Amino acid sequence: MKGQRIGYIRVSTFEQNPDRQLEHYKVDKTFTDKASGSDTKRPALEALLDFVREGDTIVVHSMDRLARNLVDLRCLVQKMTKRGIHIEFIKENLIFTGEDSPMANLLLSVMGAFAEFER
Repeated sequence: MKGQRIGYIRVSTFEQNPDRQLEHYKVDKTFTDKASGSDTKRPALEALLDFVREGDTIVVHSMDRLARNLVDLRCLVQKMTKRGIHIEFIKENLIFTGEDSPMANLLLSVMGAFAEFER
């Protein structure tokens, strides 16, 4: 059974346009936060985590939209993949399934570290 594709969008300010992040990607449902990515206490992210089920794929424009902190990013990815949920990062062209290669995990760490540094 193939699950749903669930989009997650995050912008930092109300002036930013969230529509461009997933405008060319088909998703069945979207959750959008207008909040800082410095921690995981975001209403739409929490709703997304409650909504997704095993077999679903969470589609995010880039790693820094999911988290701007390496520890939070790794924790979110591991938490979801352990539940059988896939995570697709469009910009980085990476999909995490829980059966990831060492290279994919290295890229997650390196790119997540850059996102934290940029913040």
